[in-house]
Amino acid sequence: MYRFLLTPRWIGFHLLVLALIPAFLFLGRWQWGRFEERSASSARITANLTSAPVPLDRLDAIGGSVPESREYRLVTATGRFDTAREVVVRRRTQMSQVGYYVVTPLVTPQGAVLVNRGWVPAGATAEAAPAVPAPPSGEVTVTGRLRPSETEDSTGIRNRPGLPPRQVLLVNTADLGRGLPYRLYGGFVELAAQRPQGGPAPDPLPAPDVGGGGGLNLAYAVQWWLFIGVAVAGWVLLIRREARDLRDAEQEPRAAAAV
Repeated sequence: MYRFLLTPRWIGFHLLVLALIPAFLFLGRWQWGRFEERSASSARITANLTSAPVPLDRLDAIGGSVPESREYRLVTATGRFDTAREVVVRRRTQMSQVGYYVVTPLVTPQGAVLVNRGWVPAGATAEAAPAVPAPPSGEVTVTGRLRPSETEDSTGIRNRPGLPPRQVLLVNTADLGRGLPYRLYGGFVELAAQRPQGGPAPDPLPAPDVGGGGGLNLAYAVQWWLFIGVAVAGWVLLIRREARDLRDAEQEPRAAAAV
């Protein structure tokens, strides 16, 4: 009755099912790995965002670097803004509008830290400088989220020369530190609050969206693994239906002969 399973058509079908099972298993495990990775990242960022602010020099150093485990930790620093060496970072989007980040060195007794003071809309043309509100004068204490120096690999933004004066594409502390009269901390700070507050200011940067912690990846993983059951169940169902059709076809001549 089941000799049909050895026909070329069915052998091809068997091989297809046998190929789909490990493929679906691999895709499910890959999505599960993404779920674990994103869940760990979400938990880390959430913990860092809710931690109490600490002095910058406890988590970063002049000429150092910021590890992933410290990204988005809240830090404080006190100094004076150096507006003469302020730069704007091109092609940054906020509220679905392209503009600039405003990055100003905050000079401290130890050196200086780059502070992303917020976002401003673009000027009239791509070459025109945007209107940037000045920071408070005198001594300022800032609180913000610690970020690692930006690179082409970490942002996907390709750096290029030939930009207008005081405009950059990346907040790269090594590049921006060249020619400065002071040394920079390895990371930079996204401003969350400052004292004194001062007057008009760039639009504040929103805190990172930690999302669902990889919940969508978990759903995809379960979906791929369910496909394994669907493939096996469909394979069994087709075999049973083929066997039933062959049995019925054999019984029809017998019934006709008996009549």
